[in-house]
Amino acid sequence: MKKIILFLISIFLLTGCTTKTTNKEITFWTLQMGDFAPYINKIIANYESSHPEVKIKWIDVPFSEGEKRTLAAVMTNNPPDLINLNPDFSAMLAQKGTLWEIQDENLKSYTPDIIQALKYNGKNYSVPWYATSAITIYNKDLFNKSGLIRLPKTYEELASVSEIIKTKTGAYSYLPTITENDTMLKILNKYGISNVEDFNSKQSIQVFEMFKKLYQKDLIPPETITMTHREALEQFMAGKTVFYQGGANFLNMIKENAPKIYAQTDVAEQFKGSVGQNDFSLMNFVIPLRAKNKKEALDFCLYLTNEENQLELAKLTNIIATNSNTLNDKFYNDSSDLISKARSISAKQIQKISPALKQKEGQKEINLRVNIAVQEILLNKDKTENILNNLTKNLSR
Repeated sequence: MKKIILFLISIFLLTGCTTKTTNKEITFWTLQMGDFAPYINKIIANYESSHPEVKIKWIDVPFSEGEKRTLAAVMTNNPPDLINLNPDFSAMLAQKGTLWEIQDENLKSYTPDIIQALKYNGKNYSVPWYATSAITIYNKDLFNKSGLIRLPKTYEELASVSEIIKTKTGAYSYLPTITENDTMLKILNKYGISNVEDFNSKQSIQVFEMFKKLYQKDLIPPETITMTHREALEQFMAGKTVFYQGGANFLNMIKENAPKIYAQTDVAEQFKGSVGQNDFSLMNFVIPLRAKNKKEALDFCLYLTNEENQLELAKLTNIIATNSNTLNDKFYNDSSDLISKARSISAKQIQKISPALKQKEGQKEINLRVNIAVQEILLNKDKTENILNNLTKNLSR
């Protein structure tokens, strides 16, 4: 009898151990968020306390390794359950059929324009986390010195006053980094040009010609064809340009590295094209199709990106929330100082981002060929129309 009791006890203990191991472990990847470990660990702890059946395993991936590691992981039978990516790479994974579709009813809390921009073939594969929308940062002392009264609001208006600015101030109006990544494509998108077959349209030719004339007349710096966003910021901090387009977070860099320029700085909305929308950058989450705990991963993701948690992250980083209720918070409606004013402008811009530039298959090749075309046009290698005809022909193959 004693042996039977011991046997039953052992079975009970084994069963108990098995029950404990049925807890779901969510593997959660972020991109270079190690500096915000206290914030993320607190969210994980709070979630786990209200979901004792779930454990969150957080892994922070270096930004430079994100795409390579993600691509390898989603092809295995045991990928992470939740991955932080950018929309461009997310769209590429959706094209490959490696992502889990997220139903519309789960995304009602987020800004509608953001959700629309994230869709691929009319379906949702991403949950937005945080965004940035570039503003115009400008040197008000140099601008006043130019004698101009009204700030330019469009690229055409900026081009039309560039000669006055340089003549009166000795500074360039701005340094457009139009050969970096997809900068030129974003500008073209503001004129309703987003398809390869439209790159040689009349409207497109006019946009390229506008920058060519500025370059040929030395009204934008010679470095325009090579310089990066960061180098353009350095030019602004040196007082060599009047306008700079970048996120509100760049104001902190100006304040720390060029306090005299910061004292002369003000902000306004980003430059627009004929369509009138704003460009933006976004970070989002995806759930691999082969993930073991998709529903639990989505539930944690919706918690991580809810109104309260997005607002706390915004206060830590000055990013723009993607949750509609968070954007209505007084934090985004304050203009008491320069950084608050910039944040408020950027948040309002997020409400008007359609039509957003859609990433396409082979986007890196498109970016490269467009940037080469920009350089050839600015350097007057051939007629703008000929260069764009060749560009369209090569990309349409």
